Amino acid sequence: MLNTLRTIVQEVSAASDLQAALDIIVQRVREAMETEVCSVYLFDSDNSSYTLMATEGLNKSAIGLAKLSQSEGLIGQVGQREEPINLEEASSHPKFHYIPETGEEKFHAFLGVPIIHHRMILGVLVVQQQKRRRFDEHEEAFLVTMSAQLAGVIAHAEATGSLHVSSVNTNSIAKTARFQGSPGASGVSIGEAVVLAPAADLSVVPDRDHTDINKELAALDKALEAVRNEMRNTAAKLSGRLPEEERALFDVYIRMLDDNALGKEIRNRIHEGNWAAGALRQVIQEHVQNFELMDDAYLRERAVDVKDLGRRVLASLQQDEQKNIEYPDNIILISEELTASMLADVPHNKLAGLVSVRGSSNSHAAILARALGIPTVMGVVELPYHKLTGKPMIVDGNLGIAYVSPSRELLEHYQVVVEEEREFTKGLEAISDLACVTPDHFRVPLWVNTGLMTDTVRSLDRGAEGVGLYRTEVPFMLRERFPSESEQEKIYRQQLEAFAPRPVTMRTLDIGGDKSLSYFPIKEDNPFLGWRGIRVTLDHPEIFLVQVRAMLKASVGLDNLRIMLPMITNVFEVEEALHLIHRAHAEVLSEGLPVMMPPVGVMIEVPAAVYQVRELARRVDFLSIGSNDLTQYLLAVDRNNPRVAGLYNSFHPAVLQALQKVVEDSHREGKTIGICGEMAGDPVAAVLLMAMGFDMLSMSATNLLKVKWALRKITMKRAKEILAEVTKLDNAMVIRSSLELALCRDGLGKVLGIKSKRFKSNEETSK
Repeated sequence: MLNTLRTIVQEVSAASDLQAALDIIVQRVREAMETEVCSVYLFDSDNSSYTLMATEGLNKSAIGLAKLSQSEGLIGQVGQREEPINLEEASSHPKFHYIPETGEEKFHAFLGVPIIHHRMILGVLVVQQQKRRRFDEHEEAFLVTMSAQLAGVIAHAEATGSLHVSSVNTNSIAKTARFQGSPGASGVSIGEAVVLAPAADLSVVPDRDHTDINKELAALDKALEAVRNEMRNTAAKLSGRLPEEERALFDVYIRMLDDNALGKEIRNRIHEGNWAAGALRQVIQEHVQNFELMDDAYLRERAVDVKDLGRRVLASLQQDEQKNIEYPDNIILISEELTASMLADVPHNKLAGLVSVRGSSNSHAAILARALGIPTVMGVVELPYHKLTGKPMIVDGNLGIAYVSPSRELLEHYQVVVEEEREFTKGLEAISDLACVTPDHFRVPLWVNTGLMTDTVRSLDRGAEGVGLYRTEVPFMLRERFPSESEQEKIYRQQLEAFAPRPVTMRTLDIGGDKSLSYFPIKEDNPFLGWRGIRVTLDHPEIFLVQVRAMLKASVGLDNLRIMLPMITNVFEVEEALHLIHRAHAEVLSEGLPVMMPPVGVMIEVPAAVYQVRELARRVDFLSIGSNDLTQYLLAVDRNNPRVAGLYNSFHPAVLQALQKVVEDSHREGKTIGICGEMAGDPVAAVLLMAMGFDMLSMSATNLLKVKWALRKITMKRAKEILAEVTKLDNAMVIRSSLELALCRDGLGKVLGIKSKRFKSNEETSK
């Protein structure tokens, strides 16, 4: 059944809308299982009822009319139990409920499986048969697999407003669709979705209604003719080197693009309402799918040719489209993978928010978004971006959530949040030049994490006292080759001069994991446990030495450089790195440059380092915790994977205990300890970190004033009381809630963004 399943999945994935997908599933599943009935009942959470939405074998007239309450009948029982029900005689079950309009009285055997997406029941997939029998385990497994496929299709339909409720009841309002990703840049924004596709990538081209059919047809004609000319020119250039039969292939490709073949089909789709690029994608994908389903190997290979033709036509279309695109105000820019060039193409005064299907908080786009102060959500893997252009959206960069077609209630709530955030942020400017001192006179140095010069300007405006983390990989990511020693020296000098005499902590090159260089690819099955951080640079001392020499030369006359080593897991790595740093220092001195040996520190990011803090501290000058990676490794949760995002929580008791242990062990060895992960920029967490005894908190410049405001409002004595209370708790969510409640009582609720979180919680409960 594997081939059958693969074929059905391909057909369902290519379906134009939800109803088409449902019709394909009930038809193909009935054929594959050789049964007499296959039906899909979808669940409407607003009315707590199931509706028959597609069937092969029951009366078609019952579609949209046959309904069952949440607990009614076998359908309701499957949904409530969230597991399959397999019966030889359906009517003998105590929960059986007969629906006359379906005509199902002659069917005895029944197998129903729940359709579940992210723990939410979406519907029930059913097969029935006249013969009294139990469906065997292979049939049951097949149907469970199909329900999992259907779950994703329904979730996507929910986002695009084509869910069953709106198709059955024209008076109903499309549901708000909520998609979980990872926070990329903090803040909240409301706007209109604009989907951009990477150059010549057909798979990510969105559907979009056109406003001028003649313009789209003219653009298509121009693109088709450009590709035909390209083919003719290529054939002419190769005429002396290719046999005649192979040159004839170019003629075949040219004819495929004419008005009697693909060109005609694309035109028809444009007449149906789609823009030229979307119409092209639809037609090419259908032809590719047809070729890939063929048994003949030679014909299957022709799918590659069709894809190539489609890419060529798209590239030509995109050249013209880029020149003429009109951006609305308050853009929520969406792409499968956001790039820096996309951000550069959009007028900055119109850019309200960013959403990326792929990528993480460490992606270059996310780093740039934080520098620009644009609310961003990354890694929203299930976002059906193809159909979102023009739809209203909310981007919650604090929680990593994107809402599509928000309800009036949700929209009004977030409008208040946006306005309150704007007013509050504006009021924070008054404390920019003030030190972070608690009411009982305890001073907390607040530093910043930087990677771009735009970060630097924002940091200094907010009164940053130093740089706790300068991401040196950013200049490497912006190039198509390794930057030279002199290029690096110039970049580092800018950072050091801008902050002088304040200290600047430069982390040595930290690539691998989810941070890759296009010109130095690292492909591994498990990159987060692979070749990354110090492991890469110790294996490539030529890269490490060049970088350290550039840092040292950049610090001449300033002496505010600190060097930090990432991803340390053992003492030997530190000793080896120190040997190379001293070697680089000697080499720079030999060039006649008066360079002081800078302080060298290590990042505590993995559990192994937590238990070697005292040994590590004896060999270095300072330590700093990278709370993002430390949380990730302690909890065995990929922080950039939205499927397990709910498990990633820095308030987990194990994480808090590890943080406290690192602080205590560092201080026992007389060394300072800072923290430069996302926790430091969270005002709630910052209160705990201060109470734990961290010597410095380093964060995004965007969050610095919020943290400063919170810490200036609470005494160290009170912070330690709160820490003592929450360390008795054993649940991360309870710890966070208790913290928020305690801080609200102390008058800090304004900075915590609790409103949006409570609203989210209530909304999910109502579902």
